[in-house]
Amino acid sequence: MTHDHDLVLRPTPAQTEAALNLPPGRNGGDLVVETLSGLGATTVFGLPGQHALGMFDALRRSDLRYIGLRVENNAGFAADAYGRVTGEAAPLLLSTGPGALTSLAALQEAAAASAPVLAISSQIPTAGLGGGRHGYLHELPDQAASFRGVVKSVHTVRTQSQIPSAIAAAWKSALTAPHGPVWVEIPQDVLLAETSLPTVTGVDATPDQPAPRPELTAVAADLLARAARPAIIAGGGVVRADASGKLRQLAERLDAPVVTTFGGKGAFPWTHPLSLQSWLEDRHTTDFLEDADVLLVVGSGLGELSSNYYTFKPRGRVIQIEADLGKLESNHPALGIHADARLALQALLETVPERTDPTAPERVREVLARVAERIASQELTLEQDVLASVRRALPAGSPSFWDMTILSYWAWSAFDPGHTNLMHSAQGAGGLGYGFPAALGAAAADPTRPVLAVSGDGGALYSIAELATAKQYGLPVTWLIVDDGGYGILREYMTDAFGEATATELTRPDYAALAESFGVPGIRTTPEALETDLAKALASPGPSVVVLPALLRMFAPTHLN
Repeated sequence: MTHDHDLVLRPTPAQTEAALNLPPGRNGGDLVVETLSGLGATTVFGLPGQHALGMFDALRRSDLRYIGLRVENNAGFAADAYGRVTGEAAPLLLSTGPGALTSLAALQEAAAASAPVLAISSQIPTAGLGGGRHGYLHELPDQAASFRGVVKSVHTVRTQSQIPSAIAAAWKSALTAPHGPVWVEIPQDVLLAETSLPTVTGVDATPDQPAPRPELTAVAADLLARAARPAIIAGGGVVRADASGKLRQLAERLDAPVVTTFGGKGAFPWTHPLSLQSWLEDRHTTDFLEDADVLLVVGSGLGELSSNYYTFKPRGRVIQIEADLGKLESNHPALGIHADARLALQALLETVPERTDPTAPERVREVLARVAERIASQELTLEQDVLASVRRALPAGSPSFWDMTILSYWAWSAFDPGHTNLMHSAQGAGGLGYGFPAALGAAAADPTRPVLAVSGDGGALYSIAELATAKQYGLPVTWLIVDDGGYGILREYMTDAFGEATATELTRPDYAALAESFGVPGIRTTPEALETDLAKALASPGPSVVVLPALLRMFAPTHLN
């Protein structure tokens, strides 16, 4: 009998020849880029720094494409988006101390949204690690500790021979469901020292995908088959597992209405007769889901936004399929199935019999009609017209990236992304500045289609330096900036809570003129001209900025009975 651990991969003659005849001038940084190439990476993001120069010098000897941003946090957002749209681990090269720490907010978003980001940072020289010599530039007492509570896994390298295996382990961790960011750190002297190790060619890091236990899917299938009023909540896990097709098959087999969470936008066709769309911040939707006698939750932890601010109280039996073990039953008692969404949905499709409910589409139409009636009663025509103009201007198949701004809050509920994995936002962690640098990362992944970024004027200032990045690489990103003179959503929150707002009003630049100063076309538009101006910008090559001065309002909250 032959066991897997008995199998040994023998080098080919070509590999042996290459290993014994090393190219001159290689250092520890070359081991980093060779490992990344061997794992399948083609593009890396980042920003150089003193301790990381060994990695960046090695880039010029590799075939990896480098996209350099101007702020580490923005580089993290770009890598996050690249990981989301490709499903690949996105390498993020950073320096030590301040450079590393500046990426933390982006890595928190990647963790919350399960985006596979492979952050590789330099460290102070080995002599300073573990309480050794002190006083190095950028030194932290324990740099890894700063990231341990944010990323999935931390990998500290001490020697050159550890580099390939550490990066491979991190790559596997990033791409094992649930996806997420990981952290590798390598001391400066290890990166700079000449290496006698052979070129990295044999490296493998096949991720693990948690498969459902059959006894659990058997119970789930029985519950769904006998349900009188089943319903489905589809979260971001369906998008990341590329399981939207299987979700649709199961929903149609069960005649079960489907709601997509804000992170699961596009997981189910928007205009499908069984689609309740994404109106999660609506009591009509919440009531409908609470009335389900069996509720199947796929790829969602039912967190704050997905549970209508924790007011959702299901009365029926809940089945939760979730790849993140920590989220299983964390908010509601359920039949918890720890599994990748695609594998679990396939298991259900193999066991659930067909169920017919001719009333389901009519019940869906009734809920959507009540939602529309509620919104129509609030005199929010401007907001609805602006969002509709954006939808009509954005070509089918083009991705969009939304910052934390009022128009984005509308889009979470009301925007039809058109297809799976096309609409992304920072609603996972909720930090400002995501939209534009993330759109740059998506454009780097696929420069053949235009990408839309949406920000408010407050969030835009977080990202403004990346106009230089967009220009330098000619990335086809159109940036819509809705300028309301401040932090609009915070203005609303404070006014509602305290009667007036504090610290929300902002002096800001002329964004169109500022874009022009970077060599990026900029235009001011109006709600009436938005569709035409935005469509023209999206159809033009390279980056552009469209500024919409407008004071938008949120629809009234409906999470209270």
